[in-house]
Amino acid sequence: MSHSSERPCEAKRVLYVATVVKTHIMTFHIPFLKMLKEMGYETAVAARNDYENPEDCQIPYCDTFYDIPFERSPFSKQNLTAYKALKKVIDSNHFDIIHCHTPVGSVLGRLCAIPARKKGTKVFYTAHGFHFYKGAPLKNWLLYYPVEWLCAHFTDVLITINQEDFHRAQRTMHAKRVEYIPGVGIDIQKFCSISVDKKEKRRSLGIPNDAILLLSVGELIRRKNHELVIRAIPQLHNVHYAIAGQGELSSYLKQLIYDLHVEDRVHLLGFRSDVSELYKTADIFVFPSIHEGLPVAVMEAMASGLPCAVSNIRGNSDLISNDTQGLLFDNNLSSISYVLERLLQDAPLRSNLAHAATQGIQQFHQHAVTSALMHFYQSTIAVDVSHLPNFLT
Repeated sequence: MSHSSERPCEAKRVLYVATVVKTHIMTFHIPFLKMLKEMGYETAVAARNDYENPEDCQIPYCDTFYDIPFERSPFSKQNLTAYKALKKVIDSNHFDIIHCHTPVGSVLGRLCAIPARKKGTKVFYTAHGFHFYKGAPLKNWLLYYPVEWLCAHFTDVLITINQEDFHRAQRTMHAKRVEYIPGVGIDIQKFCSISVDKKEKRRSLGIPNDAILLLSVGELIRRKNHELVIRAIPQLHNVHYAIAGQGELSSYLKQLIYDLHVEDRVHLLGFRSDVSELYKTADIFVFPSIHEGLPVAVMEAMASGLPCAVSNIRGNSDLISNDTQGLLFDNNLSSISYVLERLLQDAPLRSNLAHAATQGIQQFHQHAVTSALMHFYQSTIAVDVSHLPNFLT
């Protein structure tokens, strides 16, 4: 299924490929599609329409949308159908740039684009966080590393968003170019300038005005590791904890909260469209994730002027230097409890960290990221046609 509008015949064409629309394209890439339109490109998106009501799938700055039945699991047979559908789209159109995102979308996109590269199409891939990372399970290395290594040979520009991935890609991935940009960027002004009636907002959430409010933003899934903070709550005095997000662990976390007798102090808020107001309502942002690429939620919290306590992992440590823009903790109960107690007992420390965070986040501004990507597009599209390695032709 696709919908399209007329385009000038001279316009260059860009295809964005990702597994899903709602929770990826709409969340991260609208500023880039807008940038491309302003540069005079015709834009297309190939992804699965993951809206509950398919009619809600309206992608701004997108001229043509191809609904491709990707599945997130790399083992799903449905991805063979998706491969055939995407290959048909790429083979029957000429795209000057194909920019791939997400694990499944990027692998299938780059494989489908092999013939197109021989005809001059440039293939970009943004790795939003390799699944093989320092401390990752062995199965991640065995499954994902060989695939990424192979597909790098079909990639003109491999873009990484954190330093660990950048250095590893430089050493071991054989893309024509390996580049770094500081994430997907955020609209800093949106988060730092918003005003909210904090007292009223707390009342609507059922949180006392005199309590310290910890906030986390992220899906209720194992990787986000909200359980660690919940287990620390019984040890903390006059503290409430709110989580904005939904996911498969909702029932499990509700039972855990009940078992720990903290149901009056832990608030599962579900999906929220007012996250920017929640940041302004909270006192401390907590992010205990097990692994990340470069977490947008942490960037948003920093821009909002919140002191942050985050797990000491790739991505988080790109954003926060310990004891400067925030505090880092190891992913165990004693470490997070120590860090939270330190923040709770030291209001001047919270204030200093918050101020430093708002300064440190400036380099991750949306304008910096879009400018860098624009440069990569312009410099790559101007060079000669790429050729596959001899052993792959």
